[in-house]
Amino acid sequence: HPPMLYLGFVSFVIPFAFAIAALATRQTGDLWIRATRRWTLVAWLFLSMGLLLGAWWAYGVLGWGGYWAWDPVENAALMPWLAGTAFLHSVMIQEKRGMFKVWNMVLIILTYSLVIFGTFLTRSGVISSVHTFAQSGIGPLFLGFIGIMFISSVALLFDRLDSLKSDNQLDSMFSREAIFLLQNLLFLAILFVTFWGTIFPVVSELFAGQKAIVGPPFFNQVNGPLFAALVVLMGIAPLMPWRRASRQKLIRLLLWPTVVGLAVTVVLFALGLRKVAIFPGTQARVLPVSLFYGIVAFTATVTLLEFWRGMRARHRSTGESYARALWTLFGRNRRRYGGYLIHFGVIMMALGVVGTQFFQTETQRNLAVGETLTISSLLTGEYALTYQGLRTLPAPDDVSRSGATLTVVRGGREIGELHPTHDFFIPQQQPMTIPAVRYSLIEDLYVIVAGWEDGGATATFKAYVNPLINWLWIGGFVFILGTAVAAWPDPAEDRRLALASDSRRAVAA
Repeated sequence: HPPMLYLGFVSFVIPFAFAIAALATRQTGDLWIRATRRWTLVAWLFLSMGLLLGAWWAYGVLGWGGYWAWDPVENAALMPWLAGTAFLHSVMIQEKRGMFKVWNMVLIILTYSLVIFGTFLTRSGVISSVHTFAQSGIGPLFLGFIGIMFISSVALLFDRLDSLKSDNQLDSMFSREAIFLLQNLLFLAILFVTFWGTIFPVVSELFAGQKAIVGPPFFNQVNGPLFAALVVLMGIAPLMPWRRASRQKLIRLLLWPTVVGLAVTVVLFALGLRKVAIFPGTQARVLPVSLFYGIVAFTATVTLLEFWRGMRARHRSTGESYARALWTLFGRNRRRYGGYLIHFGVIMMALGVVGTQFFQTETQRNLAVGETLTISSLLTGEYALTYQGLRTLPAPDDVSRSGATLTVVRGGREIGELHPTHDFFIPQQQPMTIPAVRYSLIEDLYVIVAGWEDGGATATFKAYVNPLINWLWIGGFVFILGTAVAAWPDPAEDRRLALASDSRRAVAA
């Protein structure tokens, strides 16, 4: 994942440089956006891949039972992704309606500033993190560069405000422009919460003399509902027309997705999914978790209906099969249907995030050979894991590797064995626990060996059941595929961009 993150960070310099050039030359129309749209998507693609691969590495290799810990350096990679996502949505409004020109400049300046800030966090050692590798004295130079670059960019932006006036105004709150603006505000709210939680230990130490720790519960409780609201807007946005929507038409379009979402919420609640989430900033448990799955169902229904409407219209007009019609839709409007595919990937990822966030179970126990620990699953019942022993495994000369064997029984029937391992890197005197995982679309059984005594006569194991976790990885693949589709070269769009560029040069001449 580090090369992917690096490529994402570096690639964001292209749209930033074009934005500054547009400000410097007062060419503040949408030409610079059209010229860099694919570069922005490529930067966002690599940054997204880096985040997903990092989560997969944490889950499958580090052996702590999760995939995201809100570590400062993890947050440093997430923050430019949030600002870049807001920018990608916002530039559509400038292209279509000539609006939000100042907003788009602010977003791309913020995105690039956060890229440099993330590099500063990794290299400076200012904040404690498991990722603060390669610490060096270059931190102050990075901090100085951030300050100079940010201040000079903002100063140039203020100096060019007269050339950044919008061509149109927001006509109605029931419009795609308004929904995109609200989405941007939510992205920036999540960004602010993440930024504040990341730097708060430094701020508290600077002003109070004591470093406060901001843990995952803070981020989860505040950002969770904000992400849920984003998923809702992700379902509403495709149904909104530009400029103004008829309330009657909007109600008609939202009727069936809303019915599906409410039905899923009620059915899951009736089936026993009655856990409730804590409302941010309080101890009030007022949000049933089944509602989050209802939100996912609502947005999934909207997205599938958009695919269906496009396929049906083309099938009726050309007589093509539905599969051929869908393929043609992707080929002729990669940006739109690639975006829908991205949305569908986010929906699948949300299944895994909600499942692991609210329904993960874990246990820890020291076992002698022949003893058994049990762990319950909400979806499939109880697992029984019996310790069979520990043995030394082949490894490189500088690594001492040990592996345990556990038999797995569910419902009275043996379903396999798990072999968690423990590596000890001798030169670095550093241990690493490598989990054993039984994968399924329903849930993962995830086990690590935390330690042992008397050569393995007894050993301590941690076991987790992670419901729906693999939908996170499947959704991530769909997400990346959708981004690649949206970024794929479109000859028709390239011709339009070339004509616009020639027209600008002709006018200038």
